[in-house]
Amino acid sequence: MDFKNKLWTEKFRPSTLQGYVYSDDAQESKIKQYVKDKNFPNLLITGSPGTGKTTVAKILINECDIDAHDVMEINASRETGVDTLRDKVSTFAQIMAHGDFKVVLFDEADYSSPQAQAALRGMIEQYASNVRFIFTCNKPHKIMSAIKSRCTSITINKLDKDLFMERIGTVLTEENIAVSDIETLDYYIKASYPDLRKCLNLLQENSLSGTLELNKQVAEYEDFVDLFLNKRYTEARKNLCAQVSDSEMETVFEWLFEHLEYFGNSDEQIDDAILILRNGMINLPLSAFPEINLSATIIELAQNKEK
Repeated sequence: MDFKNKLWTEKFRPSTLQGYVYSDDAQESKIKQYVKDKNFPNLLITGSPGTGKTTVAKILINECDIDAHDVMEINASRETGVDTLRDKVSTFAQIMAHGDFKVVLFDEADYSSPQAQAALRGMIEQYASNVRFIFTCNKPHKIMSAIKSRCTSITINKLDKDLFMERIGTVLTEENIAVSDIETLDYYIKASYPDLRKCLNLLQENSLSGTLELNKQVAEYEDFVDLFLNKRYTEARKNLCAQVSDSEMETVFEWLFEHLEYFGNSDEQIDDAILILRNGMINLPLSAFPEINLSATIIELAQNKEK
């Protein structure tokens, strides 16, 4: 296996609807309708990393038979100049399309500045007759409301877990990777779900011998999870706080939100856990000692779990 030239995340990235892992039936229905119509509105595709936001955008472009010359891809984390962005998009939009319309795929839009978003807002309306804009982002709250109001939203909260596991199984089978026991595979799925990209990377990194090997250094906050699920809440709190620097606090709260299943056994407990995390996030910038705020949040999550 040539690891560098055959990254599974690219090798197995679907270009058609077959093989794409949907988050739910509503998302599947919406995407299939766009493909059937060979048309779609301006889109804002949001969700956590590795859940297929860019993939579904490219599938739409491909399945709707958009000519390659009618597609412009922009990564907001690299394209930062407002004037350059405006000129680039305007020049592209003014050239006659080979097909019915052109597409600007604006990836990682939450990295774009308010000035850049303001420029894009005007261009969405200016070129509404011949250009569709697709924005992808992890943090929709960083997208200005004027952009949101001009787009139809597709939110990928979590990939369907059965489809997630089916996709992993297909990749391992096609790569002829032996799995010695289901516990090893389950470990990597728990360590990465719902991030399919991360899961594929972990599996590839740990199966270079042709057999999937267990590497217990890959799970984020594994010890915290084990302690919390075993109701050793004080130890869990201390373990997590010891791992996290002040600059990482926001990221930890996002991770906690992505793994709500650890903090509740019922819909009511999950809802309460969301409120606890919301309050923790609100208090985060107000706290002189962010570790105290995180500790208090973990205590409240533990109390909620014991209800």
